[in-house]
Amino acid sequence: MIGLISATAAGAAARDRLAAAWPDRTRVYDGPVADAVPRAFAECGQLVCFLAAGAVVRLVAPLLGDKRTDPGVVCVDEAGRFAVSLVGGHGGGANELARAVGALLGAEPVVTTATDAVGVPGLDTLGLPVEGDVAGVTRALLDGEPVALAAEVSWPLPALPVGTRGAYTVRLTDRAVAPAEREVLLRPPSLVVGVGASKGAPAEEVLGLVEAALRDAGLSAASVAELATVDAKSGEPGVVAAAERLGVPLVTYSAEELAAVEVPNPSGAPLAAVGTPSVAEAAALVRGGELLVPKRKSERVDGRPAMATCAVVRRPGRGRLAVVGLGPGARDLLTPRAEAELRRASVLVGLDQYVDQIRDLLRPGTRILESGLGAEEERARTAVAEARRGAAVALIGSGDAGVYAMASPALAEASDDIDVVGVPGVTAALAAGAILGAPLGHDHVSISLSDLHTPWEVIERRVRAAAEADLVVTFYNPRSRGRDWQLPKALAILAEHREAATPVGVVRNASRADESSRVTTLSALDPATVDMMTVVTVGNTATRRIAGRMVTPRGYRWQQDPGTAPQEDPRTVPHARTQTERTQTDTQEDPQEDPQRDPQEGAR
Repeated sequence: MIGLISATAAGAAARDRLAAAWPDRTRVYDGPVADAVPRAFAECGQLVCFLAAGAVVRLVAPLLGDKRTDPGVVCVDEAGRFAVSLVGGHGGGANELARAVGALLGAEPVVTTATDAVGVPGLDTLGLPVEGDVAGVTRALLDGEPVALAAEVSWPLPALPVGTRGAYTVRLTDRAVAPAEREVLLRPPSLVVGVGASKGAPAEEVLGLVEAALRDAGLSAASVAELATVDAKSGEPGVVAAAERLGVPLVTYSAEELAAVEVPNPSGAPLAAVGTPSVAEAAALVRGGELLVPKRKSERVDGRPAMATCAVVRRPGRGRLAVVGLGPGARDLLTPRAEAELRRASVLVGLDQYVDQIRDLLRPGTRILESGLGAEEERARTAVAEARRGAAVALIGSGDAGVYAMASPALAEASDDIDVVGVPGVTAALAAGAILGAPLGHDHVSISLSDLHTPWEVIERRVRAAAEADLVVTFYNPRSRGRDWQLPKALAILAEHREAATPVGVVRNASRADESSRVTTLSALDPATVDMMTVVTVGNTATRRIAGRMVTPRGYRWQQDPGTAPQEDPRTVPHARTQTERTQTDTQEDPQEDPQRDPQEGAR
């Protein structure tokens, strides 16, 4: 819960905006701030104080205890210009909270944590349990001193400025070892504990068995990701309590799933009881991994039969592939989710021109694998191969990576041995549509005119279908040096079903510094003015030009009753055209064609 505290009317107004935006996450504390701050500090995980920074410092100073448990505190000034991460930047989440509050209120987030200032991820912000000399190793990272990464377990970490040797060490391990001097231990959630239990098995017996199994195998409980068992034991109190006390989820599988898992120590007892010859080993192994601790039984000091079994498996870290759409080119059209994935990646794969666009967003230590036009399949294979090695990979594409871009070749290459995340982006068609007005207001289709991989006969059939269905059509890859007849042919097909005056929008380099756009007609469009950086949008029979803009109505009432169709005001059209129609004078030759890309590719 986030406690909200204010002292003035202006502060209360901003406070109320935050409360309205996050009704389930926030609690307003009224009354004198000297009373409200201590109450909120004790009751909430985070605080946002709409007060002067000095006042907040004096109020929270007597309350501070341990940075690992104190709530994060963000201070917003009276004018709402800044959201300052004051206390608990990492441990309390104040840095991220300041950014979120700033985005919501239009305030500038102020984060002074050293690692955030230079783009190095804090070792205590990686989402993994951390032990050892965090301050010393972090200082070494900031000072550029050699820091070694000793990865005993493969895990997809974000980029860290580390090498193979150094006086300081970051050790990624699930073993029960103590950190050495100048060393930080990161505990990946790599261990799965399978558990079987008789009805009524005490929680102490289940938990004691698990802890003893880990201890005897030299494994850390901090690396246990989950307890796993059969569905029939999902409500067994002792098993449920053991998972709660370990702080991990309880995952269950059907007896049929477990029975299909080959195990070294099957037994007739669980087969008779729950329908599978193994619970502990099978539940631990069902998703693969290395069996570190075969099935072992609990020990009862009173001589009664054991009521619990367990087995421990190490699952290798699954690599992560994020396929990221960068949008049409403008930085403010890059989504926050895409930016977060770029910062999370330890390996970036992309077209060299796209890498240049976002290079400043990458963390120090990010390994960049870039290539030129025409190497899409190679980039896809490279990204998947890096993910299979256990890395956190970002594969970038323009617009939306799933639209004529990198998602298709990458996912065709990827199997289920890696995690894949798609990050949507603003497509060239959407960017162009926003510039033109509202041409996509009703049913529409996008068609690539590149016939390098798709036979022209197939493309022509699709264009005819769109023409007959009266769909608004956006043409990607409309014309290049080697393909100059496809666009005229496509326009001629559309002209068989649409009036010569049908509006056509032409946008080149949408959202970029050299953007140009114009609205013309189906008969007046000169295909020679179109290149591979251009998006061509052809309206349907209901599309109109209104005040110089291209508009497709959401309904077809204009078709049904032509007398109701809005008409352009001749007094406003010339003025509107001076604002929206810019003649293309760029006669440079098109870049080499890349058939699997957004048409913005190639422009810097």
